[in-house]
Amino acid sequence: MSAVLPACLWEAKTTLGEGVLWDAATGQVWFVDIKGRRIHRCAADGSGRRNWDAPGQVSFVVPASSGMVCSLEDGLYRFVGETGQFLPLAKVEADVPGNRFNDGYVDAHGHLWFGSMHDAEEMPSGVLYRFDGMEAVKMDHGYVITNGPAVSPDGRTLYHTDTLEKRIYAFDLASDGSLSNKRVFVEIRDGGYPDGMAVDLDGHLWAATFGGWRIDRFDAAGRKLGEVRFPCANVTKLAFGGKDLCTVYATTARKGLSEGELAAQPLAGGLFSFRVGTPGLPQHTLRIKE
Repeated sequence: MSAVLPACLWEAKTTLGEGVLWDAATGQVWFVDIKGRRIHRCAADGSGRRNWDAPGQVSFVVPASSGMVCSLEDGLYRFVGETGQFLPLAKVEADVPGNRFNDGYVDAHGHLWFGSMHDAEEMPSGVLYRFDGMEAVKMDHGYVITNGPAVSPDGRTLYHTDTLEKRIYAFDLASDGSLSNKRVFVEIRDGGYPDGMAVDLDGHLWAATFGGWRIDRFDAAGRKLGEVRFPCANVTKLAFGGKDLCTVYATTARKGLSEGELAAQPLAGGLFSFRVGTPGLPQHTLRIKE
């Protein structure tokens, strides 16, 4: 894995690139710039680029049973790409002005898992939510920065990150969507902070590291199997895509880098891709209850 060289598909120069996903139905890659308040979309090879300005900090965008759904600071919204509209879907933490949302993931049941966080990155006001298409339910709490919900191939384990504590947790995930047996899956102690994640078909967890210049790969027991190095420090999120789900797309960020560091990392904030031997899991669709 260390010999894999990520290629930059789009020098987007995002301040805080995040939320990358592969939309198999259209063959397109979506990602966001949270601090830049913008949604980006391109073809699998980085061509056909388009972007939309958002009315707030947009942290993720996912396919839904009708269109796309994204988050803004006060909840979930339907995003209409044809018109650029953001239509309210569900208010979440509208009464917590110091918070914003971060990573999101849709499981095989069509439920959206997403986390809130303290925007100033100081207070443990972050919450892990499950949205069943009608309401958001609090599933865990006490995070300063939530990140990377992901689920194992058998659907029985949910992974979630406490970025500042440098810990990735595992939970037992029941068929009704409830969580139990929270435990430390892995602690990152070789540089950087764990960020967004994805799981491959073999059950290996791939975790981006903010400030760590890499994506790590762990087996189901939490043993590190290898890493993919990047030409920029802040790697934020990854998603498996392409027709065979063996292309990894990854977002990066310029946030927190000095002028000197930015000069040394000209591709920071770009969208990257690289090939792997094991396919990832398909992107699921959020089921909205009308």
